[in-house]
Amino acid sequence: MNDLHQLLEKNRAWAENKKATDPEFFNILAQKHEPRYLWIGCSDSRVPATQLVGLEAGDLFVHRNVANVVVHTDFNCLSVLQYAVDVLKIDHIIVCGHYDCGGVKAAMKNLQLGLIDNWLRHVQDVFHNHDKMLNEIADKELRLNKLSELNVVEQVLNVSRTTIVQNAWRRGQELAVHGWIYGVQDGLLRDLSICVNNAEGLAQAYKDAVEKNG
Repeated sequence: MNDLHQLLEKNRAWAENKKATDPEFFNILAQKHEPRYLWIGCSDSRVPATQLVGLEAGDLFVHRNVANVVVHTDFNCLSVLQYAVDVLKIDHIIVCGHYDCGGVKAAMKNLQLGLIDNWLRHVQDVFHNHDKMLNEIADKELRLNKLSELNVVEQVLNVSRTTIVQNAWRRGQELAVHGWIYGVQDGLLRDLSICVNNAEGLAQAYKDAVEKNG
């Protein structure tokens, strides 16, 4: 209970500091919600989306799950995506994975952890899709890193194939989907060289990204 009390105290200190720095910060924040970006990332506590890119509250719409997976039957993720694209009219969707991802590691090693094993089958599908490339990497850490990168590329593909994004492009809405990865060891984000902003360029963007990250 003492730990929770400390969190509340830290919240009050944060709020007071914000008001001292910018007296209108919360007033402005309460009046509008106009983020330009949707972040789809991993639930890992070491990957705090807004902090990584130096943005403030209200700047980044966020969806997180284990191993930053986008599945066409996941109505939680799809609802976030639909609201971000159709209502908030965001400009960019960033799918961000990270190195040393426990979910990716569990999928690659086929660990038995419980209910989550079913969720991580989606990451195992990525492994099987690229098994020839991955099995040629002898170093286990490098192979894990490569699977983390390829998982991001696959999820960019999945986002871009949703009816939500496809319909946005069809009606001429400017919207780009990007794939990034975060290094827990150095705090740096890396662009995985995949950016999709129309349906016609999707297949080539995916092919180029797999080759560049292969």
